[in-house]
Amino acid sequence: MLWLAIHLPALPLQVFTRGVQSPPPIAIVAPPPRPTILATTPRAEAAGVHCGQRSASALSLLPELQLKARDPDREAEALAEIAIWAGRFSPRISLSPPDAVLLEISSCLRLFGGSARIERALGEGLAELGFDARTACAPTPLAARWFARAGVSPGGDGACVPDAGSDSLAAMHPPGGLTDTEHPSGQDWLATIDRLPITLLGDDGSCDAHTLELLAGLGLQNLGEVRRLPAAGLARRQGQAVSRTLARARGEMADPRAWFVPPPRFDHGLGLPVPTHHADALLFAARRLFTSLAAWLQARHAAVDLCTLVLEHTSPPHTTLALVFGEPSQHEARFTLIARERLAGITLAGEVTGLRLLADQPVRAPARSADLFGDPVAGKDAALLLARLQARLGQKGVYRLSAHADHRPEAAWRICEASAEPQHGEVRRPTPALAGGTPPAPAERLRPLWLLPSPKPVSATRFTLLGDAERIETGWWDGHPVRRDYYLARDEHQVLCWIFHPLDAPERWFVHGYFG
Repeated sequence: MLWLAIHLPALPLQVFTRGVQSPPPIAIVAPPPRPTILATTPRAEAAGVHCGQRSASALSLLPELQLKARDPDREAEALAEIAIWAGRFSPRISLSPPDAVLLEISSCLRLFGGSARIERALGEGLAELGFDARTACAPTPLAARWFARAGVSPGGDGACVPDAGSDSLAAMHPPGGLTDTEHPSGQDWLATIDRLPITLLGDDGSCDAHTLELLAGLGLQNLGEVRRLPAAGLARRQGQAVSRTLARARGEMADPRAWFVPPPRFDHGLGLPVPTHHADALLFAARRLFTSLAAWLQARHAAVDLCTLVLEHTSPPHTTLALVFGEPSQHEARFTLIARERLAGITLAGEVTGLRLLADQPVRAPARSADLFGDPVAGKDAALLLARLQARLGQKGVYRLSAHADHRPEAAWRICEASAEPQHGEVRRPTPALAGGTPPAPAERLRPLWLLPSPKPVSATRFTLLGDAERIETGWWDGHPVRRDYYLARDEHQVLCWIFHPLDAPERWFVHGYFG
């Protein structure tokens, strides 16, 4: 097996800042009784605010600093959102709270071209979601988590080498921790574990603080030194958890993990650090959610033609936008385009403090394959145009005409919503081409595209009749009887027209429509 760990070192901060492009000065504060700074944005750090500082001292340095209490619920929701998004790479995913997601990728390596390409795609995709992440691979889930935590990435043959873009562990651990020169390329992954600092033993709660203090009091600095301790002596000092943790990391003991099960409906949100009513800012935040939705759909081989974007205000009622895409889709770009049209056409009741995206009616995505000349699917641009018009003008601002089973021209069509399904009474009329002025057969009578609101009286001498008459005599049952003979005709300007004369007054002629 090969496990890939996604470690999110700034998760407590980024659940508040991922919805904006340039976050304001924000600091995450630990809960009482020691309200110290846990994480800061770059603007706060530039003003002198740093981790471990007391909140009162930070406010004295930067009065406009926003202090946010750590929110475990938001972190758990973000972790689940990342797990859903990662389902596009592997179906075998496990959560590793509070700040990691584990993927078993051994069966997916050939599909994506190796672990290095998967890690690169993960990094790029997580950046689109608004998260900074470290990734690493190992044969066991705990070792992969430790390597990601320590900033270690795998070599091309499964061995481990240091990640040149990661921070040094010196900022997180006391002297004696891992440095960038301790992992020559090609080193065995078990030897890599031996060089990791002992503080990683408590990374997922496997070892308590008392045990870590005991090991530090013995002068131990890395896991290799701990592993070489006599097991009996370690057990007498209540260090059994240390031995079990090391055995799990090295693959000497089973480390079963609960598989993450994606929810049947998409329901995720994000908060905004600063309330806003600007459409561009809201669209930027919505794109984060659209990226997650697209990955959720792709992992399920599904698509949606409708989802709901909720703009949350300080107090209810919230603004709800129904996004209709014209046809089932799983593409973030299409979601963003329709959302932009909707946001441009609404007036908000107040500033928005957060967004939530819901999609609970996925359908099977249509199978498509590109040919030599591109995507062969016809009508996709028309469906997108229709969806954009509906988003801009409203659902009732765009209509379509449908044929109705009635011989009377003025009653042979209906107005209905553009996205409505065809009704039982609708028909499809054939429209054969007229060749060389020859009239069509009676069963293939043409109908003009441009039908006048009411027939217009004309002089018969201006027209040349083409072919025989088509008699329409109907409507006696509903009080609107029609008794007419219709002809195809050309006027003096060679315009093809549709004219008739009533049977009750054959000397009178009317034009009812034009073909061009």
